[in-house]
Amino acid sequence: MDRQHVSCCVTGGGPAGMMLGVLLARAGVDVLVLEKHKDFLRDFRGDTIHPSTLRLMEELGWLDDFLKLPHQEVKQLFGQFGHTRVKLADFSTLPISTKFIALMPQWDFLDFLAEKGRAYPKFALKMCAEATDLIHDGNNITGVKVTTPQGPLTVTADLVVAADGRSSTLRNAAGFVSESFGAPMDVMWFRLPRLPSDTEETQGRFDAGHIFIMLQRGDYWQCAYVIPKGGDAKVRAAGLDAFRKAVGALLPFEASRADAIVDWDHVKLLTVVVDRLKEWARPGLLCIGDAAHAMSPVGGVGVNLAVQDAVATANLLWQALKEKRATFDDLKKVQARREFPTRATQRLQLAIQNAVIAPTLAKTKELKPPLLLRLFNAFPFLARIPARVIGLGFRPERVSDAIRAGKCA
Repeated sequence: MDRQHVSCCVTGGGPAGMMLGVLLARAGVDVLVLEKHKDFLRDFRGDTIHPSTLRLMEELGWLDDFLKLPHQEVKQLFGQFGHTRVKLADFSTLPISTKFIALMPQWDFLDFLAEKGRAYPKFALKMCAEATDLIHDGNNITGVKVTTPQGPLTVTADLVVAADGRSSTLRNAAGFVSESFGAPMDVMWFRLPRLPSDTEETQGRFDAGHIFIMLQRGDYWQCAYVIPKGGDAKVRAAGLDAFRKAVGALLPFEASRADAIVDWDHVKLLTVVVDRLKEWARPGLLCIGDAAHAMSPVGGVGVNLAVQDAVATANLLWQALKEKRATFDDLKKVQARREFPTRATQRLQLAIQNAVIAPTLAKTKELKPPLLLRLFNAFPFLARIPARVIGLGFRPERVSDAIRAGKCA
C-alpha cells in the first residue's frame, strides 16, 4: 500500500475542492486534491458562473483568460407566467465590473482551475482516486484511504476537507448529522438544438402544472423540465412521445424541436435535495460545498456557494495550515463564517419552492404571476434586488490580500 503525507487533502474535484486546492497552493500550503473520475466531463452539472465568482477570477488576475473560454453572458433573467412576461433580475445594475452570469460547461471551469493550480509547486491533483474511508487516531481524523487503478493509497494529512458532494462518502463515514428541508420537485435535464433565429434570452416558463427553464448555450438549449418530487417514473411510464409533446407545448418556437429527444438516455434526472449539516467539522476534518449543504437549483447558486466556502476556508486556514498549527477551533470558524449565507440562501430557496414552484406544479387552471412578481413589471427597479441576491449572495467572499498577492507562498 502506497503512503503519502500532505498538509491538506481535499476529496472531490468539484468547484469547492478545486478552488480550495488552488488557493491553498497559492498560499504555499502543500495540498492534494483527489478526484474519483478520470476527467471532469460529466454533463448537466451546475454550469452557471455568477458575478461573485467572476469577481474572484478578477481578483486573482485570471478573468481575461477565463473569459476566453467559450461561454454565454446572461445580463437579465426573464420569466413567462401564463401570458405575463416578467423581468426577474437585472445583473447590469450590480456594483461590480462583472455584471453578468457566465454560462460555461463545468468541466471547462474545473480544467481552468486545474491548469492554474499546476503553476504552484505545492498543488497536486490525482485523478481516478476515490477516498473511501477515514483514518482515525483516537478522536482525531488524520487521513483517508484511497482506491486507485494502481492499488490502494493511504494519504495522511493535517487536515482532510470533504468536498465530495451531497452524497459525500466522508461525511457519512464521520457520522455527521444533516437536517433535511425537503423539496416539492425534481428536474429532468436535456438538450435541444438552438437555431440562429431563436431568442438569445435565458428564460423560464411557468404554466399550470408545468415549469420549464431554457439556458442559452450557443448552438443548443440546456433545458430543465421541472416535475413533482418523485415523478420521474410516472413521466417515463407515459412514454417518450408524451414527454416530447409536453415539452413541445412549452417551447417558444415550433413544437417539433422536441423531436430531438430521441431516447430516454438523453434525459437525466436531478433529484433535488436541500439539506445542511448541523456541524461541519470534526478534529482533522472539514466539510464544505454540497458535502456541508445541498442547495436547491432555484437561482442556480449551488456552484457559487461552494466556491465561496472554498475562499472562506482558504482565507481562514492557510496560515495555520502552513505553520502546522490548525486546531479544531480554527475549523469551526469556517462554519461560523459561512453558515449565515447558507441559511439565508436556503430559506429564500425554500420560500420560492413553497410559494411559486409547488403551487405552479399543482395548478390546473390558468396561471397568473404572484403579486410580488407583478410589482416587478410596475416598478422595474425591483429587479435589482434578486440580481444582488443571486449574483453576489448574502455574504460574498473576497480573496485575502495575502493570497491574492501570492506573497505568502
